Amino acid sequence: MIDHDQLIESLGQSGRAAARQLAHSTAEQRNGGLIAAAELIGQRQSELLSANQADLASADARGLAPAMVDRLRLDPDRLDAIADGLTSIAQLPDPIDRVLADWTQPNGLQIQRIAVPIGVIGVIYESRPNVTIDAAALCVKSGNAVILRGGSEAVNSNRALHEALSDGLEQAGLSAEAAQFVPTQDRDAVGALLRAHQSLDLVVPRGGKGLVKRVQDEARVPVLAHLDGNNHLYIDASADPEMAKNIVINAKMRRPGICGALETLLIDQAWSDNAPKLLTDLIESGCELRGDESICAMDSAINAAQPDDWDTEYLAPTLSIRLVEDSDDALDHIQRHGSGHTDGIIAEDTDAAQYFLARLDSAIAVHNASTQFADGGEFGFGAEIGIATGRLHARGPVGLEQLTTFQYRVMGSGQTRP
Repeated sequence: MIDHDQLIESLGQSGRAAARQLAHSTAEQRNGGLIAAAELIGQRQSELLSANQADLASADARGLAPAMVDRLRLDPDRLDAIADGLTSIAQLPDPIDRVLADWTQPNGLQIQRIAVPIGVIGVIYESRPNVTIDAAALCVKSGNAVILRGGSEAVNSNRALHEALSDGLEQAGLSAEAAQFVPTQDRDAVGALLRAHQSLDLVVPRGGKGLVKRVQDEARVPVLAHLDGNNHLYIDASADPEMAKNIVINAKMRRPGICGALETLLIDQAWSDNAPKLLTDLIESGCELRGDESICAMDSAINAAQPDDWDTEYLAPTLSIRLVEDSDDALDHIQRHGSGHTDGIIAEDTDAAQYFLARLDSAIAVHNASTQFADGGEFGFGAEIGIATGRLHARGPVGLEQLTTFQYRVMGSGQTRP
């Protein structure tokens, strides 16, 4: 029988040693490890796809939802994107040892605030095999060791990807233990990770509400939470109809199962003459619509929204729609029902857009763009470890800079304090 606390402690001790090596490694070494891993993913594409097929077969036998299966699936294009992400991260500026601030006190003390790694980071995630690479690459590049605990539905894919990453790190002269994978799928291992405050410096959960709630309830380690994406777009009275159509359909239907997908559409009543055409286009794109009374009256194919629809992250081709009086009404709706992930406005009136964005309390606020740009890669971060919806330390896509903390360096010339 596995002693999970002892297992995690052992991984943590190995991670501590690897983190010390990483913190003092060169940027060239860390970049070289990521590039080597990218090359190995390309060379091992056949075995990676075979491992993924085993996961897909298991998912089919378990009757997983289509959105979950889409997150799980790998194909040559997605593997190429994972490898390209590694290369992109390697090409980003080194986040370690940046001088964040520099000043001299009247007594001659020179003080600098310097970016340094956090230490050992635990990442607990579900479904998406690409998180194995994205999370590990961002941690390694920022000088942090990482302990990965992926979901059982992607275990074969995760292990194969992790092996490619470990081999790449070793080729660059770095410790393979800079990125470790929890070797058991037992749920008790998650509990052990959450208790390991002496071994881990930060835990990042990336998954559904159940996972995030468990992590927040049980963790004795600081948590950087990635909550659900109950995302909204508000169509202002000044919105261009063609632009609104293109943005809304992309935000909802490009990939309905990702956390940046649109879940609720709010339409200004002054724009309502344009709404029937948009609703028809959405239905024809394959989207199920659930609307309030005013929206349902526009098309008999629309189902009546139930109270819990406004609080639902569908992760499916389903969209809730409501007619609102004005931007303040829209903001009030988002405040009551949103998750603080990604929300925005479609408007030609820039004053209206600025008014809305200034009052929108979301990690990512968008104007005239799809919510599906809520992605670290699209922000120029190379990748992300998650979208942080809290207010402390990091908010929005968590990339390299967000995986560092800082140290004050005080340099004197013999000063003593009176």
